[in-house]
Amino acid sequence: MTTVLTPAAPAPPSTSPGRARRLARRVASPWTYAALTAILAGSAFPVYWSFVVSSQTTEAVGKVPPVLVPGGHLFENIARVFDETDFALALGNSLIVAGTITVSVVLFSTLAGFAFAKMRFRGRTALLLVVVATQAIPTELGVVPLYMMMADFGWAGQLQAVIVPGLVTAFGVFFMRQYFERALPLELLEAGRMDGCGSLRLFWHVALPAARPAAAVLGLFTFMQAWNDFFWPLVVLVPENPTVQTALSTLASGYTTDYTLVLTAATIGTVPVLIVFLLFGRQIVGGIMQGALKG
Repeated sequence: MTTVLTPAAPAPPSTSPGRARRLARRVASPWTYAALTAILAGSAFPVYWSFVVSSQTTEAVGKVPPVLVPGGHLFENIARVFDETDFALALGNSLIVAGTITVSVVLFSTLAGFAFAKMRFRGRTALLLVVVATQAIPTELGVVPLYMMMADFGWAGQLQAVIVPGLVTAFGVFFMRQYFERALPLELLEAGRMDGCGSLRLFWHVALPAARPAAAVLGLFTFMQAWNDFFWPLVVLVPENPTVQTALSTLASGYTTDYTLVLTAATIGTVPVLIVFLLFGRQIVGGIMQGALKG
């Protein structure tokens, strides 16, 4: 009896990070780098232009051709910003609002996302649909009843009125739920339950470490949204207790607009967002790339 040997199937190619980088370098053409450079330049130019104008005098703003080199009046203009408005209070208020909302949204969204993704309870699907459906409601529809509620609580004009409505978001819950569905295998949770872990211990020791990349991405998006929020703080806060965006509105609302002053304040207001990205940029990029690879 003759035995026929079938040749073994070839092993799949290696997908190590080094090989992936080499393949990316082979595929990328000079046109790719040129397009990426153009996109980077277009994205960074508004920030650079704000810095240039904030370092010039008011007369330099209207020059033709425009001035593209920084001047020597930056610190003078910064001093003018803090003299014209209580910008230090605005920075502190925005840091409190954005920091509190970011921590709260990441915590509650991670808890809710874990529950919707990995726990079984009655009405789970219906409740998730209700949460997702709230994203379809325009924010403007809730301004009047929300303001009346804040006034009844005695919070009108105070930071609580800006912080409390944003402590959790439907987008954050759905985002974390989708991440847990893909990134956290049920076998890992079952192993934890066999070791005697309850739901909170599973969340703290298993789910939360696995969710760090997605939490970093959600935290950055939430911080930027809360920091840049203008409409609701303008409605509910008073000019004596501003955030950065309402302070910028005050600087730009005069009879004549001093663009040097406004862009100097905008440049100062951009610095905290850049610092947050520099501190958490590696985890944020890692979270985005991990989601792209799994998708």
